[in-house]
Amino acid sequence: MQSTKSKSWLKKIAVIILIFVVAGGLGIYLIFTEKFEDTGQQKAAFTTNADALIREFQRNDSAANKKYAEKIITVTGQIAETEIADTTINIKMTDTLTGSYIIFAFQEQHIKEAKQLKEGNVVSIKGSCSGGSYSKILESEFITFKRCVITK
Repeated sequence: MQSTKSKSWLKKIAVIILIFVVAGGLGIYLIFTEKFEDTGQQKAAFTTNADALIREFQRNDSAANKKYAEKIITVTGQIAETEIADTTINIKMTDTLTGSYIIFAFQEQHIKEAKQLKEGNVVSIKGSCSGGSYSKILESEFITFKRCVITK
């Protein structure tokens, strides 16, 4: 009698574990295969220039993160640097006085257009703000954007 109860409990525990494994696997699959709407088709929640955005994060990055994180923002500024790799490009706008910067990573369908940009160009870029943080090592603020597109 005792061993029947033990087997029953083991079966229940095995089923519960299986349910959690399947649910976890499904969750991970959905996260890694998530598709986002083209940022170019989305309306910006905020429009600003690079210097003003950097200053706002320097004053209080916690408040700025609360205001801007995961929102679509259009930022206008001068390109300080382009980092081109085989399949991606990052565009940087920098505050030359403090070394603080904004870095924009482009959506796959907009990389070709972004690769045509040069240092010194003044552009407007729309993207999803991932937030900003202060680097004690670099002694500067950095703000990151994802899923970016050049606005016309």
